[in-house]
Amino acid sequence: MNTATISTPDAGAPLTEQAFRSLRHDVLAGTFAPGNKLKLDELQRHYGYSSSPLREALSRLAQEGLVRADERRGFRVAALSEADLDDITHMRLMLDVEALRGAIAAGDDAWEAAIVSAFHRLEKVESRLTDGPQVLDEEWSEVHRAFHMALLAACPSERQRRWSASLFDQAERYRRFSARNRQSARRKSSEHRRMMDATLKRDADTACALLAEHIRSTQRNVESALRRSTTA
Repeated sequence: MNTATISTPDAGAPLTEQAFRSLRHDVLAGTFAPGNKLKLDELQRHYGYSSSPLREALSRLAQEGLVRADERRGFRVAALSEADLDDITHMRLMLDVEALRGAIAAGDDAWEAAIVSAFHRLEKVESRLTDGPQVLDEEWSEVHRAFHMALLAACPSERQRRWSASLFDQAERYRRFSARNRQSARRKSSEHRRMMDATLKRDADTACALLAEHIRSTQRNVESALRRSTTA
C-alpha cells in the first residue's frame, strides 16, 4: 500500500510519480466521480502526461483499491458502497487502534511534541474556516491527516503505520462524500483534543476508545449520506 498524501505532486519527481500523485489526489478529492470510466486519451489531455506514466499510475491505484481494473474495459473509479466502507472501517479499527496503543507504549518526548504541534496547526486552520464542511478544505484535510499520522508515528511496526495511512486515505473519499451531502456542520476539534490529551497522559485505554469511536462516527455519518443519496 502506498502512503502518498493527497497533496499535489512535486514537480521534481519522476513523471510516473507525478502522474500517480496527480491522479490519486483527484480520485480522493472526488474530481472523478465514483464509477466513472478513466479513459487514457482523456487523462492525457487533462494532465499532459503520456500514456505510459498514466498506465502505471492507474495500476498502482488499482492496487490500493481506489480504481477498478478490467482487462477489456480499462479502469474505473471504485464505486462507493456501504460494504466497502464497512471493510475499510473494520480494518482501521483493527490496525489504527492497536497502532495507537503501540505508539503510546513506545513514544518519546519528541513524539509527544510532534502531536502537540500537529494539533496546534489543525486548530489554527479550523479557527479560520467558515461553517462549511471542513473536510472539503484542502489545507484542513492536509493538517487533519498529519494529526492522525502523528498519533501513530511512534508505533514500532512500519507496516502497520503504512497500512493505517493508506486506509486513512481510502476513507478520505467517503469523508468528502459525506461532507458534500451533510445536513449540518461537524466540528471535530473537541474530539481531536480529547484524543490528544488521553494520548499524552499515556492513558491507552481511553485514547484507543476515543479513536475507535472517532472512526465509527465517520462510518455512521457516511452511511447516512449514502442512504440519503439513494433515496433522493
